[in-house]
Amino acid sequence: MATLFRALVLLLTLTDLFVGTLSLGVGINYGQIANNLPSPSRVALLLRSLNISRVKLYDADPNVLSAFSNTNVDFIIGLGNEYLLTMTDSSKAQTWIGQHVQPYLSQTKITCIVVGNEVLSGNDTQLMSYLLPAMQTVHDVLGNLGLNKQVYVTTAHSLAILGSSFPPSSGTFREDLAQYIQPMLNFHFQANSPFLINAYPYFAYKDNPGQVSLAYALFQPNPGMIDPNTNLKYDNMLYAQIDAVYSAIKAMGHTDVKVKISETGWPSKGDVNEAGATPENAGLYNGNLLQRIEAQQGTPANPSVAIDIYVFALFNEDLKPGPASERNYGLYYPDGTPVYNIGVQGYLPHIDYSFAKKNVRNSASTF
Repeated sequence: MATLFRALVLLLTLTDLFVGTLSLGVGINYGQIANNLPSPSRVALLLRSLNISRVKLYDADPNVLSAFSNTNVDFIIGLGNEYLLTMTDSSKAQTWIGQHVQPYLSQTKITCIVVGNEVLSGNDTQLMSYLLPAMQTVHDVLGNLGLNKQVYVTTAHSLAILGSSFPPSSGTFREDLAQYIQPMLNFHFQANSPFLINAYPYFAYKDNPGQVSLAYALFQPNPGMIDPNTNLKYDNMLYAQIDAVYSAIKAMGHTDVKVKISETGWPSKGDVNEAGATPENAGLYNGNLLQRIEAQQGTPANPSVAIDIYVFALFNEDLKPGPASERNYGLYYPDGTPVYNIGVQGYLPHIDYSFAKKNVRNSASTF
C-alpha cells in the first residue's frame, strides 16, 4: 500500500512535466464496452496526468461521475436511444435528472446531456419522431430546476444525415430528414446548444481507398482541394466535412448554431478488408489533429472559430460488435500503455491492473 501511495503521489507531482498539447481543449470519448478496463479512479489519474479536462460518456455511469469528483473535468453524459420515448414524459425526465445529474453536480462538472446518438441516420422513424420532444423535455426540466444555463442539451449525428457534402459550400441535409432537422436547429438556436457531428475521414478512405487520398485524410502534406464556389482551399478531409455541415445548417436558415465534433478518430487495427487501419495511420491522424487543436485552428470557411473536438476513444473496447476496427480506436490499451505514438511525450503511469498485485509501476512513455 505504501508503494502504491508513493507512486501515485509521484505521478501527480510530475503532472507539470507533460507537454501541454492535450490541455488546450481536446476532449476524449470514454467508452466502456469492454470487460478489461481499469477502474474509473485510475482512469481519473491517467487523464489528469495528460491534462485532459473534457470527457464524453455514453451514459451517466455513477462510478465514473463519483470517481471524478473535485477533478475539474467537464463531463458530457449520454441518454441512450432506448430512453427517448421515456424522456418525452416530463415527470420521468425529472426523475432521471434527479437520479443521474443532480446528485453529482456539486462535485462533478456535468455540462451537457447528449440525448440519443445517430438517431437520424438510422431507419427507425418512430425513434426519430421522439428525438426532438425528448431533447426539449430534458431541456425544459433543467430549466425548471434552474440548471439550463449550467447543463446544455443536444444530440449527436453521423455524417450520413448529409445529402451532399462536396464541395463543402454546397453541403445540404438529406431531404427526407428536413422535417426533423429544421425544428431541431430552431431548438439549438433557442437553447444556445451546439450541433454535434461524429465525423470520420477514415470511413471515406476505407470505402474508396483508390480514389480518396490517404494524405488528405491524415492531415499529411498533399495538394488539397479548392472549393469552386468559394475558392477556399482545404488541405484535409475533416475540415471539409465540418464546413459541409455548416453549409447545410446555413441552407436551412441558420448561421447562429455552432458545430462541434463529438467523435473523430482512426482505428489502429482492422479486418483484411478495412484499408488503412494501422497504428501508423492512427498515430498520424490523431497526432496531426492534436497539433491543429493546439494551434487553435478554424476551418477555411470559419477561420475565427477554433475547432472543438472529442477524440474517439480513450481505450480499445474488446466487447464492441462489428468489424475489428470497432474494437481498436483507443489511444490506450486497457493496461494503460499507449497504442501508438502521437508525439506527446511525458511521464505516464504504467499501471498493473491485476487484483493480485495492486501496485503501480511508473515509466516514461511517449503518447
